[in-house]
Amino acid sequence: MLDQEDIKKIKETAEDFFQKMTITPSKIEVNLSSGNLDFKDLEQLDKEEKNVVNLDIKLDEPQILIGEKGQTLFEIQRLLRMVLNKKLSGLQSPEKVVDSRSNRSDSGSKTGSGQKVFYLNLDINDYKNKKVEYLKGLAKDLADEVSFSKEEKSLLPMSSYERRIIHTELSQRQDVITESRGEGFDRHIVIKPH
Repeated sequence: MLDQEDIKKIKETAEDFFQKMTITPSKIEVNLSSGNLDFKDLEQLDKEEKNVVNLDIKLDEPQILIGEKGQTLFEIQRLLRMVLNKKLSGLQSPEKVVDSRSNRSDSGSKTGSGQKVFYLNLDINDYKNKKVEYLKGLAKDLADEVSFSKEEKSLLPMSSYERRIIHTELSQRQDVITESRGEGFDRHIVIKPH
């Protein structure tokens, strides 16, 4: 479990990280929550203690750090995760920091006291939350169209993170089914009548 000292160190490290990038956030907020993530892949880690570190940044001009389709944001999250792993591993027993987008992890050395696990979720100007809400709305609207017309609909290619949101949103519906088609950057979702 992470404690208040860990949270304080995470905030200080994030402030230093952005300062070195010559970016001055108007607000940096760090909060901790228990492992309620949207990812089924993380269920395999249920035996370990886990927390979600939500790092919310507010900027006057966020576009440069979000990038096209959020790609820059996810890469900054990955870099910051590595920096945090290094900083926090010097403070206490080893941790394992997991990138919430890709479920990749870095582990410190093990001790008899076990490992701490936390997932870093970096969001800039609420971009991820807005994107998730947009994708859920898109999924519902297209599923309604497919259910009414009885014709399948193909979405544009998306990242695995975005496809997972669509699949999860429509998984409980009985009138449509979803499947991913294509390879690599052309992988996309098809919504079909059931």
